[in-house]
Amino acid sequence: MNPDLDRLQAYPFERLRQLLAHARPPAELRHIDLSIGEPKHPTPPFILEALAKALPGIATYPSTAGTIELREAIAAWLQRRFACSIDPATQVLPVNGTREALFAIAQTVIDRSQPARVVAPNPFYQIYEGAALLAGAAPLFLPTTPESGFRMPFEALPSREWSDVQLVYVCSPGNPTGRVMALDEWKTLFELSERHDFVIVSDECYSEIYFDESHPPLGGLAAARALGRDDYAHLLTFGSLSKRSSVPGMRSGYVAGDANLVRRFLLYRTYHGNAMSPAIQAASVAAWNDESHVRENRRLYATKFEQATPVIARRLPTAKPDAAFYLWARTPIDEVEYARQLYAKCNITVLPGSFLARESGGMNPGRGFVRIALVAAPAEVAQAAARIEQFVP
Repeated sequence: MNPDLDRLQAYPFERLRQLLAHARPPAELRHIDLSIGEPKHPTPPFILEALAKALPGIATYPSTAGTIELREAIAAWLQRRFACSIDPATQVLPVNGTREALFAIAQTVIDRSQPARVVAPNPFYQIYEGAALLAGAAPLFLPTTPESGFRMPFEALPSREWSDVQLVYVCSPGNPTGRVMALDEWKTLFELSERHDFVIVSDECYSEIYFDESHPPLGGLAAARALGRDDYAHLLTFGSLSKRSSVPGMRSGYVAGDANLVRRFLLYRTYHGNAMSPAIQAASVAAWNDESHVRENRRLYATKFEQATPVIARRLPTAKPDAAFYLWARTPIDEVEYARQLYAKCNITVLPGSFLARESGGMNPGRGFVRIALVAAPAEVAQAAARIEQFVP
């Protein structure tokens, strides 16, 4: 067996399952799950129709590179959304959701013959750590704390440590804080990547959940373009339909950016065998080509944040994020015990922040927080907020 498997920690939701296993919440209260970032809004009917219409396509093997129609739809959307120039033939690759692609890119990038470190935010999406470890690299976590405005403190790493870095994961809008990286942070990161020759992987799966239609979050491609980096050197951005279009079960996303990195990733994926189903590709084309359902999706999230944030904030210090669909809320007691009691007494599930982070520099930056995912229907979210306000641990 691969010995690196023993280095993996239990996934946060398995830890949560174990934490709550013996609790018996009040039967008269309907369970409301705000722990997992799984969109619950109805899938737009036109996407389901496109999927059903394309089902005969499963009679043929799909191409790993995807259809030209899908690559062109993704490239056109990227150009509309981020005002960037993207070649669908060389700079775009369809993937089966960002999760598997975020894992696989580390296996493509990491050179095991050299000392290898992978930088990631802390707290973080757990795939980053698993990808690094199973690629033979050492994770190096940069804490994102309230004191730093939840930004990654790139300046905290001395040059001697950057010299072994081969890959940097960033997440913007961030999970769990919802913070969006600013252009000056991108400038710093690009300069570091040139100096130390590492790949930047930008996880942007929450990029379409925001609150001001006139100010969408800055993405890596747009930042590169603004800084004169039109070849997107060292940069790959990862996006998904799961949150944007409320289709998590379709497992449909993209990788876009540096043409040389896309080419090498395609080579890896050809052997890995991760080609997208023809029916999913056809439904994805329909989704990327439509924006009206995405605006409605954002409206629903905005409504929930407006209803729930001030109510929850009366009990747990929190504020509406820059983007995404999470509240990152301080707890009055240990966050693990808070989550256990909230479930046992109010039948609401939230995720302890420490489950999303690692001990680093003598502290766990998720300690004292819970992540609250506002993914349920507006009425359920409002009910959950009322229970949280009334709950005293």
